[in-house]
Amino acid sequence: MIRLKLLPFLILLAMVSISAIAQHNTLTKGEIDEGWVLLFDGKTSDGWRGFKMDKMPTDWSVVDGCLVAQGTGGGETANDIITVAQYEDFDLHLEWAIAPEGNSGILFHILEEGYPSTYASGPEYQLIDDIGFPYKLEEWQQTGANYAMHNADQSKKKLMPAGEFNSSRIRCEDGHVTHWLNGEIIVEYELWTDEWFKLAREGKWKDYPGYGLARKGYIGLQDHGSNVHFRNIKIKDLTDRGIALFNGTDLSGWKNHGEEKWYVEDGMLIGASGSQGGYGYLATEKEYYNFILRVKFRLEEDGNSGIFFRSKLDGTDIKGWQAEVAPPGYNTGAIYESGGRGWLNEIPDDRENILKPDEWNDMVVLLKDGRVMTWLNGEMMTRLTDEAIAEGRGVIALQVHSGGSVAVKWRDIYLKVEN
Repeated sequence: MIRLKLLPFLILLAMVSISAIAQHNTLTKGEIDEGWVLLFDGKTSDGWRGFKMDKMPTDWSVVDGCLVAQGTGGGETANDIITVAQYEDFDLHLEWAIAPEGNSGILFHILEEGYPSTYASGPEYQLIDDIGFPYKLEEWQQTGANYAMHNADQSKKKLMPAGEFNSSRIRCEDGHVTHWLNGEIIVEYELWTDEWFKLAREGKWKDYPGYGLARKGYIGLQDHGSNVHFRNIKIKDLTDRGIALFNGTDLSGWKNHGEEKWYVEDGMLIGASGSQGGYGYLATEKEYYNFILRVKFRLEEDGNSGIFFRSKLDGTDIKGWQAEVAPPGYNTGAIYESGGRGWLNEIPDDRENILKPDEWNDMVVLLKDGRVMTWLNGEMMTRLTDEAIAEGRGVIALQVHSGGSVAVKWRDIYLKVEN
């Protein structure tokens, strides 16, 4: 049964002509050349699936060139949908129309494993009927806000009435996020700053420890019990991996320190124990200070290793800091100071399962002056600020730990140098 309050909304949308529909959900040649990709073709739900599902929920459908939430979700019966692909830095454009009294949202950096809902991990661009919603709304609940975190600038906000289409845009790049509504910037904020953590930990998200910490994840559309139409959904991947530190062929740009083995096989860089079973390091020839380092690694045998940064080497005597890479239970993603204070932080036992011991793992290490952050498989493992690290200078190095029987495979090593 269709609720009476939805009839004007549905009638308005039904009035869209066939010729108008044909103009939607397409890209120009210029957009394609710039790297834009459609997330919705106007005919199928390909590229989307339900949160923690391998198919689309039954209450989502494609109607007249729109991806439509029928409005039966919300609460414990939520039927939010997510993209099949994950995104780190991106520019997302879409159009949406919400029913009177409706409520929905656009979320990003969503993770599934260990999270009960999309909003438990992903920040949300709020969509709601600001005027007709039956309850009083705080500014942080209104359309365009970074929900429960950052209010939209009301002086720049131009919201179309319920039943009419609005355009929204979210741009996320190196932790800086911008919200647009109908062509106007209404919110800007920085992820993972002290201010951001204070808002998250003292507000609505204090009981959601993983909220907003992912560097990469799915994009989602929320079914909050309201009829919502989405169209013209397109995205441009902005992730800048920088330069390749490893060319997949040889050890150009690196220097071996010690007697342990470093070699290239099938496009992979492999570090393994030698006959001495001692420490070994493969270090960059150049020194780097502020950067974002991306690597993939796979643990073989005992697999005890690490990614050193701002470090100095004298043979195999190393002084500096490392993002740990080790078997489960041994702090992968934590920071250790070699030749000094030891562990600067440790990974809680309940987060040790983020490491995939028999698979390829993604790690990101961010260095900005004295600020250090690490992510493992999209999840933040470390966030700390340290004066000694800020004063450090040196190379990046990969480790073979002492003890023998150590082997780690590496690939896709990219560095983006920051100012």
